[in-house]
Amino acid sequence: MTTRRGFLASGVAVLALGPGLARAAEAFEVTKTDAEWRKLLSPAQYRVLRQEDTERAFTSPLNDEHRDGTFHCAGCDLALYSSTTKYDSGTGWPSFWRPLPDAVATKADWGLLGRRTEVHCRRCGGHLGHVFDDGPKPTGKRYCMNGVAMVFRPA
Repeated sequence: MTTRRGFLASGVAVLALGPGLARAAEAFEVTKTDAEWRKLLSPAQYRVLRQEDTERAFTSPLNDEHRDGTFHCAGCDLALYSSTTKYDSGTGWPSFWRPLPDAVATKADWGLLGRRTEVHCRRCGGHLGHVFDDGPKPTGKRYCMNGVAMVFRPA
């Protein structure tokens, strides 16, 4: 039987080990060692994609990207979002109302703010951001992404 003390201790252990613990248990098509990810990615990309950090609001150049094209994962170059689904949510992060088919996956993300839904690249597992239910029609979704986790490819 799990006691309250045991339950809390296990939660503290998971927090101490960091977000990479859950990611390590999943299998992705693109896998690399930590050293390989560090060599491939900039320090900011590594913190967001591999350690589930969040870039500061209103700092991404992708906020101002309005050309036709596609947003790709900075970790494995998988096409994630079409520019036709991008919109200005006013939140300070690039936002989309729908990902491309079979591009992203989600999981529950429990933090200080309660339960959120984390969005990651389905091919490499890189953390992209979160999805919320306050977006525009037709989906009502707001995929709030870290710009540093993506690269833009013009059409």
